[in-house]
Amino acid sequence: MATKLLLTFAICRLIVTVGLTLDPTELLLLGVDAQLSVDPTDVKAASLDFGLLIGAQPPLAVMHPASSQDVAQLVKAAYGSNFGFTVSARGHGHSINGQAQTANGVVVQMSGSKGGSGMASGRKPPHPRVWPQERFVDVWGGELWIDVLRSTLQHGLAPKSWTDYLYLSVGGTLSNAGISGQAFNHGPQISNVHELDVVTGKGELLTCSEEQNSEMFHAVLGGLGQFGIITRARISLEPAPQRVRWIRVLYSNFSIFTSDQEYLISLHEQPASQKFDYVEGFVIVDEGLINNWRSSFFSPHNPVKISSLDPNGGVLYCLEIAKNYHESTASTVDQEVESLLKKLNFIPASVFTTDLPYVDFLDRVHKAELKLRSKGLWEVPHPWLNLFVPKSKIADFDKGVFKGILGNKTSGPILIYPMNKNK
Repeated sequence: MATKLLLTFAICRLIVTVGLTLDPTELLLLGVDAQLSVDPTDVKAASLDFGLLIGAQPPLAVMHPASSQDVAQLVKAAYGSNFGFTVSARGHGHSINGQAQTANGVVVQMSGSKGGSGMASGRKPPHPRVWPQERFVDVWGGELWIDVLRSTLQHGLAPKSWTDYLYLSVGGTLSNAGISGQAFNHGPQISNVHELDVVTGKGELLTCSEEQNSEMFHAVLGGLGQFGIITRARISLEPAPQRVRWIRVLYSNFSIFTSDQEYLISLHEQPASQKFDYVEGFVIVDEGLINNWRSSFFSPHNPVKISSLDPNGGVLYCLEIAKNYHESTASTVDQEVESLLKKLNFIPASVFTTDLPYVDFLDRVHKAELKLRSKGLWEVPHPWLNLFVPKSKIADFDKGVFKGILGNKTSGPILIYPMNKNK
């Protein structure tokens, strides 16, 4: 009874603040009474994001949905009221400029609902369901990619395309693109989706795919959350490798660096033995970055000096490549890697190599995050910008930005993902 009174008070507060015309009992009858929370901890968490750049007003309530129907009922209630109230979906809160926040409204907390304070009724979102024969997995929109990986690995399978950081929600990355070093080969994550369940701005629950509601399907994928809330995604899978040969090589010449990247991604249609599975890179504009958390290859007891690799002490570029393999085929990996490296033009003696389990490679950034958290260096502002730069302008970008604006003035990561346009 106390819960009912508390939530009735919260809903009344919505009515007073935003002019909601629904009677409080109407919202309670929608079946959201056990998922709406005004707990100060929930409300504070929903008013922050990874960027820590926007000091947004806290929401009036946080909803912890257990199903697509829960989300649809809330959005439908907002849409159907005379004055409405704002609704925003939030995954793991990894947005930069407050995109998942809403003042004087309700934040739908898609991730973390499995044990959240709004789960008083015991209802929880569905767990990932893997279809081994068909090679896809159905996942809740708020599921974290790390948990998707754990579920699919039980069947010897894994998604094809990733982001560098796995503690992000499925709905969150699919609303953007989902880009990492596999994108040149498989396309971004949005190119590896068979089907979606989406709650529209009117509170309608639609299933969409290439064949069904295709306009909505393509609008939502990469649509920045402007066309609907993803509550379920059917993700394509492939057999999961067991280990990864992870390699980094250095360049002092940007043109040679990008030429080698472009060559490697041009091999995407070749057999697996004749290409790398992951191609990425980053810019090194000071000696701090070359030895920091992005560069775990370099021993802190024997730091690498830029001047030892580039007499002019200028900008360096690191090509990051990886080859997946199974223990049964480990004997051929050395030969395959050597054959590919022979065709590249990196600085001699700048090859840094390590072998590790597939899961450890995919989860590498999280381990770095834990180190930063232990030093109190994680809960800080995180300005971040992603840009698509055409091949014809990348040399100008290097001259104007990497060597010009930035020079040696930054220690933040500058990542370069080469991509095939047709992917």
